[in-house]
Amino acid sequence: MKVGLIYDPIYLKHDTGAHVENSSRLVETVALLGKSKLMGKLVHIAPRVAILEEVSLAHSHSHISRIRGCSARGGGWLDGDTYASPASYDVALQAAGGVLNGLDAVMAGEVNHAFALVRPPGHHATADEAMGFCLFNNIAIAAEYAKKKHKLERILIADFDVHHGNGTQEIFYSDPKVLYFSTHQYPWYPGSGSIYEDGSGDGKGFTVNVPLPAYCGDNELLRAYKEILAPVAKRFQPQLVLVSAGYDPHWADQLSLMQLTVAGFAGIVSIIKELADELCQGKLLLSLEGGYHLEALSNSIKATLEILLGKSPSPDPLGKPRGVMMPPDISSILEEVKSRHNLG
Repeated sequence: MKVGLIYDPIYLKHDTGAHVENSSRLVETVALLGKSKLMGKLVHIAPRVAILEEVSLAHSHSHISRIRGCSARGGGWLDGDTYASPASYDVALQAAGGVLNGLDAVMAGEVNHAFALVRPPGHHATADEAMGFCLFNNIAIAAEYAKKKHKLERILIADFDVHHGNGTQEIFYSDPKVLYFSTHQYPWYPGSGSIYEDGSGDGKGFTVNVPLPAYCGDNELLRAYKEILAPVAKRFQPQLVLVSAGYDPHWADQLSLMQLTVAGFAGIVSIIKELADELCQGKLLLSLEGGYHLEALSNSIKATLEILLGKSPSPDPLGKPRGVMMPPDISSILEEVKSRHNLG
């Protein structure tokens, strides 16, 4: 089993200072992968600069110009949460280009699966706006690129970040070629992602949101992926699976009120991998989104890569949630989603 890893130290040059989304996220992860000897089992995939034509598949020229201009002027705040440094425009192009190189490697069969350890993240970036720490929407650019270059007709995007990927949803809201599936804490930033947001026009029914209340844990999230994603994916029959891999639903994460464990993420990735293996010859690419507790993030990414390699995940050093809140019963939510999407 060949698993690609897209990473380059250039991603550390998106300098956000003391911002919660900072370079330590990747430094800690790379260190753990090296210490555990897992790095040597991965196929390194170098990034490249995404060209304007590729980025503009998902973003307006005015949006691209705004990011470029902000970096050229020395950086600054793009909104109350999102910062660009002098190098951020170039780094964001390398993040998007890294994901595209990973996609090409998966499509060519050079690797079975790939993980893009990139930043800045992307799933909040809309066609016209940077927000939620995101400059360019890496996964959305990859999906549009897969449609254009690889002539794909059916692409599944699964998003397990604690925050709803409003940018990805918006970009593909009327597109029947892209099925967007998201589990997320709700209500929570950015406020979107209700059950009733399910697409428009030709894309009606191709957005599937599973909004979950606070304090959901492994059992609740695994139910959502088994009971909702699995039948939806099998009905859709994707030719490629893309994943916005956000690890902020972990119980230790400071931006979350969820209770997932490292083992829970391994379980989610296992379900997605099994679906990709069954439905599209294993064509699976994950790209990093959130996750801000460094130990939880690095160990969850390590567990993800172990699953992709066909290995059992290592013991979870953080263990189960401390000060556990009773998980909510999500049965009624799942039933409403099933009804909305005719899942029987």
